[in-house]
Amino acid sequence: MYDSIIIGCGAAGMTAALNILRNGKTVLILEKEQIGGQIASSPKVENFPGIKEISGLDFSMALFDQVISLGAVFELEEVLEINKNDDIFEVKTNYKTYNSRSVVIACGAEHNKLEAKGIDKKGVSYCALCDGAFSKGEEVTVIGDANTALQYVLLLSGICKKVNLCMLFDHYFGEQILIDKVESKENVSVYKELLLEEVTGGDEMDGLTFRNTKTNELIHFESKAVFIAIGQTPKTDIFEKLVDRNKQYILTDDTMKTKTDGLYAIGDCRYKQVRQLTTAANDAAICAFNLNRYLS
Repeated sequence: MYDSIIIGCGAAGMTAALNILRNGKTVLILEKEQIGGQIASSPKVENFPGIKEISGLDFSMALFDQVISLGAVFELEEVLEINKNDDIFEVKTNYKTYNSRSVVIACGAEHNKLEAKGIDKKGVSYCALCDGAFSKGEEVTVIGDANTALQYVLLLSGICKKVNLCMLFDHYFGEQILIDKVESKENVSVYKELLLEEVTGGDEMDGLTFRNTKTNELIHFESKAVFIAIGQTPKTDIFEKLVDRNKQYILTDDTMKTKTDGLYAIGDCRYKQVRQLTTAANDAAICAFNLNRYLS
């Protein structure tokens, strides 16, 4: 029996664990994919107070080491079901069943997928940090218009011959400092109002065909790889019996509590306006404070 089970080992989940552990409680962290969640795939973190620049992976591992040193138990397992009987939660994974007095949902969000002909070809990636090195010296394409896409462009521009940034709309949705850096790169070309029609080639892609949403003109780029960054959506269906949601995002009050006592939701899976590393930490600190009061 644990005092709290945290579902998700991203920045929000680990920060909640940190603050719960410091109050002498026992914590189990369950993660189905990778330590650090989405931020672990970010080439650079430059907007976290007190840290001028750090890779998302380094940030994640430092936080992970911190919570493990405080006594957190970590298991790489996928949560399949969660139930509450009286005051005890039962969390079933693909390996076993755990019990706890409280649960924190910090499952983050998953990459939105593009639908287009040939989208499953080799060379299509949703993580430039993971796969960018395979395209060193090549011409590549990034699809997206917000911070993640801009960061991918900056990373790839340092190792690739040319980077094409293709955007669906006629304007960016990212921070101005990143936009300015992207537009200053000589080997980066920005194209707006383009919708992906097809990834061309055999088993391995050799290019991309877009349709201009205003002129209907077809435009083709030769490209050995494409990196897609068009946002994320949380996968929260397994919690639907115990929470209320809006467009898959979990609704909470200002203490981070869901409609079920003892069940909290934080980070990118929670319904809110801003999703950044700082707001993940904010959610987690508020959650831990109120969760510790609940346990007491």
